[in-house]
Amino acid sequence: MSVEDATLRSRLVAVGVDLVLREGQSAVSLREIARRAGVSHGAPRRYFPTHVDLLSAIAREGFADLTARIEQTMCDAGPDPRTRLAALGRTYLDFAAEHRGMFELMFRHDLLASGRLRLRETSLPLFDDLADLVAQVRRPTDAPVPVLAGALWANLHGIAQLWAWGSLPLATGATDDDALLNAALDSHLGPAAR
Repeated sequence: MSVEDATLRSRLVAVGVDLVLREGQSAVSLREIARRAGVSHGAPRRYFPTHVDLLSAIAREGFADLTARIEQTMCDAGPDPRTRLAALGRTYLDFAAEHRGMFELMFRHDLLASGRLRLRETSLPLFDDLADLVAQVRRPTDAPVPVLAGALWANLHGIAQLWAWGSLPLATGATDDDALLNAALDSHLGPAAR
């Protein structure tokens, strides 16, 4: 791929990321991205033969952003695995709240799995980080670490979704999601040592 091609491809993805962040995944079309990028409506097809290929490239950018945030958070959290796990959870929930459209797109593997740009190699390292920390903190349980980590992830994802929809604040009376994050960690890993 020439430098010009790489530059245009990157510009199309950047326009798509901006569109997802501002208006959500449903606003993304090859034609709209071409219009906003100032290129012919057929230009995106040169790099993204299908809509799913384009959405996958956009989701990769979201994973890169979330990964960078989590890596920074983990560095700042220090060596204690439970503290690192809480920081990872906090970053995940904050990302979901701040980047709603991208968050919803990133985890639509049902939608994105058919694209040529597989997200597995982009998303699974985040899950591996979560599972590694769970392995260090978990209480005795019959559940294998990946299953326990998956349950915690599902809980965090549920908190993010239900908080955004207003269901959890209404049902719990909570004014922020910190108590829910701590309850999720306690329920999956046992109470924090005091």
